Amino acid sequence: MHPQTFLELPLSRAADAAPLQRQLHARLKTAILGGELPAGSSLPGSRALAATLGIARNTVSAVYDQLAVEGYVLARRQGTQVAAQSHREERPAQSAAPVLARRVAQFTAPLAMHRPAALRPGEPALPQFPLAAWRRALDVAYQGNTAALGYGDPAGEPALRAAIARYLAVARGVRCSAEQIVITEGAQEALTLCVRLLTNPGDIVWVEDPGYRGIKAAMQAGDLRILPMRVDGHGLTATPEDWREYPPRLVYTTPAHQYPLGAVLPVPRRLQLIAAARAHGAWLIEDDYDSEFRHAGEPVAAMQGLPGDGPVLYVGTFSKTMFPALRLGFLVLPPALLAVAQAPLAAMLRGGHRHEQLAMAHFIDSGQYARHLGRMRRLYRARQQSLRAALVHHFDVPHTVEGGHCGMHLTVRLPPAFPDSVIAAAAQAYGMAVSPLSGFSLAPKDEDNGLVIGYGNTAPELYGSLLGRLAMLARQASTA
Repeated sequence: MHPQTFLELPLSRAADAAPLQRQLHARLKTAILGGELPAGSSLPGSRALAATLGIARNTVSAVYDQLAVEGYVLARRQGTQVAAQSHREERPAQSAAPVLARRVAQFTAPLAMHRPAALRPGEPALPQFPLAAWRRALDVAYQGNTAALGYGDPAGEPALRAAIARYLAVARGVRCSAEQIVITEGAQEALTLCVRLLTNPGDIVWVEDPGYRGIKAAMQAGDLRILPMRVDGHGLTATPEDWREYPPRLVYTTPAHQYPLGAVLPVPRRLQLIAAARAHGAWLIEDDYDSEFRHAGEPVAAMQGLPGDGPVLYVGTFSKTMFPALRLGFLVLPPALLAVAQAPLAAMLRGGHRHEQLAMAHFIDSGQYARHLGRMRRLYRARQQSLRAALVHHFDVPHTVEGGHCGMHLTVRLPPAFPDSVIAAAAQAYGMAVSPLSGFSLAPKDEDNGLVIGYGNTAPELYGSLLGRLAMLARQASTA
């Protein structure tokens, strides 16, 4: 179409059409970028184009002025001309796929966490959450508190840090002051902070194998050399030879409740780990997730509280004890590290979610948090027992059960003839989000075949039918 003819097309006068000025601006910009109006072309005078289109001259002049400001046209004495668009180039027939950085290209997508599904590990009983009490805590936090709308302390609200310090001292045996606590956006940000504060690309780091996938993602993003350390019935294993041949910068462990197998790291191993880390200049990350939900015996105290100033960074989260969308976690720094980490932390953090932090502090200090944990502990204990019974009566394939003394999941080991990844993928079509045990390992072995089955947010009356379906899918996978 000839440019002059193109410009003479009438603008839309429909009731739902954009304003005439916006229509004309979009038409000219599109024509310039698309090449219909090449560089050097002269646009009609504002009076002439206004008469042609039946619009006010001021409208055309305003559009020309805007195009000149944006660099599409040049206002010259002899008229308005289209400027050269040097960035415009011919688009190839098929664009090449973007290439991600190597550190993130190796990530695998987890199961969609935002979709409701049964038997999902790590999901708390959301319908039982005390919403009314939480709303009251939020009301207290928001009441006339406009100051909390601004940036806060990068390490988090002092009231919440103090409340956490008091709680950890009583419930987990953690020895710390409020100043040692950094509030994070969930445990994942706390783990990422450990990596950013203490490692350089290429450093050796140890992770439990099988173990939590989130720490592997944080370490891969830090370009670290990840060494999988096998776990046995008592947790992470490390020999003196391991320390000599592969000295780590960081060691990640879940001593109170190994994830996903459920072992408890005994005190002698904890002390050996602390002593070896101190001797080799390493730091230990203690992820204390799910420790509040102990179903047998007394609570297992945190490794951080053992005698001596150990090189332990303690990580906790409210995602399991409250609800995942709260996105509140915390990191307890050793005193020696706190002294040198304050400036980097102030540069990396901004202190957001202030009203939610203040509400969480009130929720803890008012006793609501302890009461909620007590109710959930009893609920999860009963659901764990119901799931064990349902496995006996409805999951009629060879299996052994591990864990269950703490937390919100059981691990079911299967013979290699029943491929766990195939079973888990098939279960998604039936609304089940069990996780394959092999997916938690960097170097899977035959014994790393099984299913991690959550019971936190699934009603017990559904266990029988769900496990019957899961058994059917396991048999189908074994004959595929």
